[in-house]
Amino acid sequence: MFVKQSGYLEYLSAAELGRLVRTGELSPLEIFRFFEKRIEERNPSLNAFVCTHFEYAEQEAMKMENKTRRENAGPFAGVPFALKDFLPSKKGWMNSHGGVASLIREDTADSEFCRAMEAAGGIAVGKTNAPAFAFRGTCDNKLYGPTSTPFDTRYNSGGSSGGSAAAVGDGLVPIAQGTDGGGSIRIPAAWCGCFGFKPSVGTVPSIARPDAWAATHPYCFDGGITRTVEDIAILLNYMDRYDPRDPLSLPRRTDDYTKEMKRSLRGWKIGFTPDFGVFPTDPEIARITEEAAMSFKEAGAAVEEVRFDIPRSADELARIWCRSICVDTAIELELDRRQGFDLIRDYRAQLPEEFIEWNEKTAEGGILDYYEFNCARTELLDAFENVFEWYDLILSPTTACLPVLNAKDGNTLGPRELNGQPVNPLIGYCETFFANFTGHPAASAPAGLSESGLPVGLQIIGKRFCDGDVLAASHTFEQLRPWRDLYRIPFSRAL
Repeated sequence: MFVKQSGYLEYLSAAELGRLVRTGELSPLEIFRFFEKRIEERNPSLNAFVCTHFEYAEQEAMKMENKTRRENAGPFAGVPFALKDFLPSKKGWMNSHGGVASLIREDTADSEFCRAMEAAGGIAVGKTNAPAFAFRGTCDNKLYGPTSTPFDTRYNSGGSSGGSAAAVGDGLVPIAQGTDGGGSIRIPAAWCGCFGFKPSVGTVPSIARPDAWAATHPYCFDGGITRTVEDIAILLNYMDRYDPRDPLSLPRRTDDYTKEMKRSLRGWKIGFTPDFGVFPTDPEIARITEEAAMSFKEAGAAVEEVRFDIPRSADELARIWCRSICVDTAIELELDRRQGFDLIRDYRAQLPEEFIEWNEKTAEGGILDYYEFNCARTELLDAFENVFEWYDLILSPTTACLPVLNAKDGNTLGPRELNGQPVNPLIGYCETFFANFTGHPAASAPAGLSESGLPVGLQIIGKRFCDGDVLAASHTFEQLRPWRDLYRIPFSRAL
């Protein structure tokens, strides 16, 4: 059989591996042992996984071997997957809240991603690296250090779901969890040559207690990072569900996302922007993504550059994002203080100074700061809807710059300046966080490589609640500009 002879299991998608298990060509134990060995050999160069649970995964693989003989084991039968080491994601395992030693706690519940993957037959193998409180577009922390992109391990994987993207990009697992409050799925997907998808608000339940509205300023999402669009479509079939405990949850709008992704784009109108009129974008990235965007013409779509009317600078909007995303963390820190646990006072060295600064600013802010945030996101909502009156999709670069070099102090940041303009080093180089302010569905797909061999992502944004449109466009782009073979050679750089 080709797969066993070639040893290219690391290049197969989750769906392809699941099909091989269901047809009996591979066993779940064979798959597990292959990826166990690959993780052990290659993770030291990437720092994608911060912990593994191989004994648990092996036991689950053995159970799956018996299950596949008796019943339908699901589309991801026996497929290993990774969880993000941030919020609780698998009951009974541990999380560190993104590499904060004093916050290591036992997970009290499964995440929506974990629930969906296990329902589809997948097997969790470990947890992947993330920055403290997922508060930046890079992946680094004081406990575990930086995660690298497989394309050149001197450079960062992007964040905050950087460990997951690096694991998928280097073939340590075919599918991994991402969470996205400002681009944390799409940014690392772009910097690691993967496909990452953030759903519309209301598509995937977000259950928070005691404050059910906690993850809404900006909107935060649970999702996946994969190598193919099909894997995300299958995952969304299991993640999209109505749950009345989420005040924003919506009834499901499609029966099968794998059918949605196969729709034709003929006659669609697509708008491309290199910068939304505000981001100082690297000219090479603008060129690569514009060429990628224009390829949609081959599918019968009309593509043209569009202008956005956004009254604030990207730097100002990034600062508003930093303040708004800290609303929940500042509340969390204050509640802990009232219980006698003062994270900043007693464990300051475990935290990045930028996180401390923005949480203190947020805690000291007034009601007009919250009003400013609402006004800013309203302006962005209007700017998006003005374009969507005329266009079916918006395309842009995922990030305005290429991956940055890893720092040696556990505090890798993005650039402070691009094209002579000031840039917020936490999120200001990421053309992703607008869709978290507004709730539009968005994906990042591999657009190509820079002259230096680093990956570039194309962001695909759809109308609110039109997740299927983003998958259809992503699948079309995957057919027009196949990206999987393009990335096989650079993977060797991780060793």
